[in-house]
Formats: sequence, C-alpha cells, structure tokens
Amino acid sequence: MPKPQTSNNRLKGLFVKADFRNVEADDEYICPAGERLTYRYTNEEKGLTLRRYWTNACLSCAIKQRCTTGRERRVARWKHEHVLETVQRRLDEHPERMRQRRETVEHPFGTIKARMGATHFLMKTLPRVRTEMALHVLAYNFTRLINILGTGPLMAAMRA
Repeated sequence: MPKPQTSNNRLKGLFVKADFRNVEADDEYICPAGERLTYRYTNEEKGLTLRRYWTNACLSCAIKQRCTTGRERRVARWKHEHVLETVQRRLDEHPERMRQRRETVEHPFGTIKARMGATHFLMKTLPRVRTEMALHVLAYNFTRLINILGTGPLMAAMRA
C-alpha cells in the first residue's frame, strides 16, 4: 500500500516531510538546509503516539520561506512510522508487486460490490455495517470454495 501524502505543502511550494531526512541513530531529522531537527517531546493525537522534532535555526535560515510560514518548521513522527517506511522501500524496489496486489486482492472487493448492487450498505451504524460486510465476505468465500472444490467435495468436507 503506498504511503498517503496528506500535506498540501507541496502545492503551496513548501517542503514536505519527505524532503527531510530521518537519522534514526541520532533520533533527528535533517532539513533541506542541512540543519538538525532534534527530538523535543512525545504526545498522543487521535490515538497515535507522535514524536515532535524542530530546530531554532529556522529564524535565520535562508530558505525559510520555502519551508514554513511559522516561527520554525516542526516535523511529527508516528511511533511505528518505520514500518511504513519499510513497506514504502519494498514497494519502490518492486513496483510490479502493487500491480499483482491489485489483480489478486482488489478483485474480491469489486465482486462483492457488484453483488451488493454497487450501492451503499443496507444497515446503519458501524457494528451493523461490519456484520453486513462480514456476511458478504462469507458468501464470497463460500462461492469461491464451491468454484474451486465443487459441491461434492465441499459437502464431504463439511460432514467430516
């Protein structure tokens, strides 16, 4: 799964987090100007543990206008972001795997959606929608079993 780009800074002509290099050994980031953003504190936002980094060198930086409109540029790092970076690195090394994933994983969802009538869920509230989706997935899986094994061996397996 490609890492989502959630910042609009690139559209504004500003640097984005990807332009900052993470130095895991020193627990720092290095900005495009070469300054080190050091770890300052950890907080929790929307259930995510985030580590915050910044430097006080931004006030005198020559490229500050391309970096931030605030007093200093701050970078947040999720506690488990190294997992996302590993996945992104593997995806960059083997882009054909994303195509393979689309072919194998996303087909069932398209089939399920078509069987639902390509519309919305019939139930309301998250627990009921989860139940409805679970039933759709169960029906899809049974259909796949019947198509792969056939009805005779499936019935024999269910009796055993």
